[in-house]
Amino acid sequence: MTVWRHDDQTAMRHDLHDQHRRHDRQSPGMVQSKGVLSRMGIETLRQMLAEATDRLKDAGIETARYDARLLFAEACDTSPRDIDKALLMGDGFEASDRQLADFHSMMDRRASREPLQYIVGHVPFRYLDLQVGPGVFIPRQETEVVVQAGIDWLTRESLYAPKVVDLCAGSGAIGLSIVTEVRGAEVWAVEKYPETLAWTKRNAKLVAGNDPAAGYNYHLQAGDATDTTTLAALDGSVDLVVTNPPYVPMSQPPQQPEVRDYDPQAALYGGSADGTLIPEQIVRRSAALLRKGGALVLEHDITQADRMLTYALSNGFSQARTGLDYTSRPRYLFAIK
Repeated sequence: MTVWRHDDQTAMRHDLHDQHRRHDRQSPGMVQSKGVLSRMGIETLRQMLAEATDRLKDAGIETARYDARLLFAEACDTSPRDIDKALLMGDGFEASDRQLADFHSMMDRRASREPLQYIVGHVPFRYLDLQVGPGVFIPRQETEVVVQAGIDWLTRESLYAPKVVDLCAGSGAIGLSIVTEVRGAEVWAVEKYPETLAWTKRNAKLVAGNDPAAGYNYHLQAGDATDTTTLAALDGSVDLVVTNPPYVPMSQPPQQPEVRDYDPQAALYGGSADGTLIPEQIVRRSAALLRKGGALVLEHDITQADRMLTYALSNGFSQARTGLDYTSRPRYLFAIK
């Protein structure tokens, strides 16, 4: 788990997902009816967004301009790109009183440091747009790298209908990405907590509606990912385990309010001062699930690389290396049984 940050890539990915998202769902922040639209003058729009940006900056939000644009776009059921186009062309923008009220309500929530993703109700992850809210861990961009490492290995191995397991499924980001991107893959996902499991089911249903074949190959089970009885019928037969378990050191609580106060505690902390207790349990469970020659990709904290390598090599794995994230930090364990 790392602190969520927004950058140009994130903004672009929100825009790319926007059209698809509007056909599938409405976020909690979006009104059900536009009401009577009226044209807002370009200077009024600029001033409103500037004031919103300043307010978020005063609240300590580094991505204030981006957040203000996105929240206004969500309230108006459009994209940040459309807002930028209106500002560039200088021809004003249509919005209803109801949409403006919705925007100000969203701004109140964001200024209190509620996560942007909870407010808009969704987050882009690879080629998916996942629903998120209270009770589920918000997927990060770093985990996209972890998923890619697993997909790259499946591609190199040229496996037909590979068996893949996603332990600690959360929103379903890992398993649903693999089952939609690797045609023929069969994925088993495990999630322990009922409130989180409800979000996993919701996203699995959305994916199945858009991609019935992927939905058929995705199996979700309620259970403890560290328990030896969980998915016991698959022991010794799985090709790949990809997992983002809780791993934040209990001695180093996150400083960002969006993470510390909103992400589920059970999805954050790794169960020990250094955060490796649960990841080590996941390594042992993965070793039992995997066939000989199968692979494990496990996300971890940047402080845990050496320990996880040593632990994997002492608990059922013959090869292990550390993979890097987008910023070249040690982010995940890749190991072969």
